[in-house]
Amino acid sequence: MPELPEVEVLRRDLDKETSGKKIKSVEVFDERSIKRNANVKAFVNALEGKKITSVSRTGKWLDLALDKTDHLVIHLGMSGQLLKATPKSEDPDHLKVRLSFTQGGALLFIDPRIFGEMAVLSGEEFAATEDIQDLGLDALDQQISWAEFGRMLMSRRTKLKSLLMDQKFIAGLGNIYSDEVLFNAGLMHDRVSNSLSAQEVRRLYRAVIEVLQEAVKYRGSTLSDGGYVDLFGKPGDYRQYHKVYDREGEACRRCRRPVVKAKISGRSTYYCEACQV
Repeated sequence: MPELPEVEVLRRDLDKETSGKKIKSVEVFDERSIKRNANVKAFVNALEGKKITSVSRTGKWLDLALDKTDHLVIHLGMSGQLLKATPKSEDPDHLKVRLSFTQGGALLFIDPRIFGEMAVLSGEEFAATEDIQDLGLDALDQQISWAEFGRMLMSRRTKLKSLLMDQKFIAGLGNIYSDEVLFNAGLMHDRVSNSLSAQEVRRLYRAVIEVLQEAVKYRGSTLSDGGYVDLFGKPGDYRQYHKVYDREGEACRRCRRPVVKAKISGRSTYYCEACQV
């Protein structure tokens, strides 16, 4: 599943590639991908002839502002992809929506598992959705003091990995980056949030910021399934910098002991028994 860094990479690419472009035509190949809108006709009519003015991000939601006050919002779900296409591009498998531009080219929404979605909403409708109202801290856009972060941790009594993946606590962190953050902070996944010392709080907060920024720098993580690619169809390079995630049995980059994999609450968790306490 694309996490915060992957969505931020797409946001930056989309802002460069689509802002200022007018949507000439819209084709919907699967109505399940636009389920928030009344029907295909309503979705198409809300987009055709509109210009994309800017692209922002709220958690893992992409927000393409339109020149008539509406917003095209996109969530990639488990397997969604956005690809820039040329007039000569062949349609990929699992194509759900195509937006063609008057200047040429198109934006394709691909989604094999159909957990993602596109919707045209007013700004008020988007802000009022439960998905948006419940989002927690955006660690890329809303940096806070480590003291405030510590107060957030102390107010909860939850195992650290579960808390980091709670979208009401931090928006956008998932399985990959929670494991990487905890390794960088030297903390085990099952430590309870209100048990951390002031020094551990600082380490954890710094790790959240640094891991996410590094992941964006290297354009996200593409795993062996190839599920994530950027707007141009290229994989992200951050996987080669992973310290623990997807590295079971390989030497820890810090102490050289084997990285451990455990199944916890149905999810794979990677860690180093020596470097994390």
